[in-house]
Amino acid sequence: MMRKLLQLVLILCLGLTGVYAVPGRKPYKVMLIDGQNNHRNMFEGSGFMKSILEETGLFKVDIVTTPPKGGDMSTFRPDFSSYDVVLSNYNGESWPEPVNEAFEKFVREGGGFVVVHAADNAFPNWEAYNLMIGIGGWEGRDERSGPYLYFDEGKGEFIYDTTKGKGGSHGMQHEYVVKTREPKHPIMKGLPGEWLHQKDELYDRLRGPARNVKVLATAYSAPETKGSGRHEPILMTIQYGKGRVFHTVMGHENYSQRCVGFIVTLQRGTEWAASGKVTQKVPADFPTKEKGSVR
Repeated sequence: MMRKLLQLVLILCLGLTGVYAVPGRKPYKVMLIDGQNNHRNMFEGSGFMKSILEETGLFKVDIVTTPPKGGDMSTFRPDFSSYDVVLSNYNGESWPEPVNEAFEKFVREGGGFVVVHAADNAFPNWEAYNLMIGIGGWEGRDERSGPYLYFDEGKGEFIYDTTKGKGGSHGMQHEYVVKTREPKHPIMKGLPGEWLHQKDELYDRLRGPARNVKVLATAYSAPETKGSGRHEPILMTIQYGKGRVFHTVMGHENYSQRCVGFIVTLQRGTEWAASGKVTQKVPADFPTKEKGSVR
């Protein structure tokens, strides 16, 4: 009796922040890959993402670290089949071809994939990976990689722009307003139509195959901050075979990741990638258009 009472109290308390799990539900297994990245806070970011996912009670996260740049990548042989979701915090040297093939098979046959920030810079020449992420930037991407994808506010539609030019840029780091484009999607359902994200890089001019992409939210990349002057994709889902992919361009720095908007959309996006559903409530401290929120 006491045990059931304690469980009820825990559920009620966590429910105030939108974070709770049904007692007895088996957690989704998440493999978080890092090891190489052009961001100095890679390991801190991995630890933070592990903690915010596991605090929901919905996930068990294992961090898998590749050899460092120049190391023996042949020793990297992750077993994707043991997991429900792979989360990439990786941007570095190519993986061995057998690993690529195993990962393609994992997602194609229904495994979940979560792409965070600079992970969409990785592997410009890996065709399947670029289909999974939808659009990406840098590392030599250009018109050969596929179109730019952005939202035209005047026309009220997304534009697939085949203009020649590099793929990937960003202006100065700043707070920006994220605008929901798919309010009925499970990841976005119940979130404010617009909300203020903490200081971050606002990726723009991303390009790629852009197939089977659903843009959940955009942000205006203002010329005043040296941006593109366009409404750029911020949160996306991509279908690859039977697999579900959640792609967030947010999360450049520690202070960016502590935004409640980043935290909650990552938690919800990972659950969706695992199951196609979102059971988490929107927390009381979620940011509004006028006021940001951090943890």
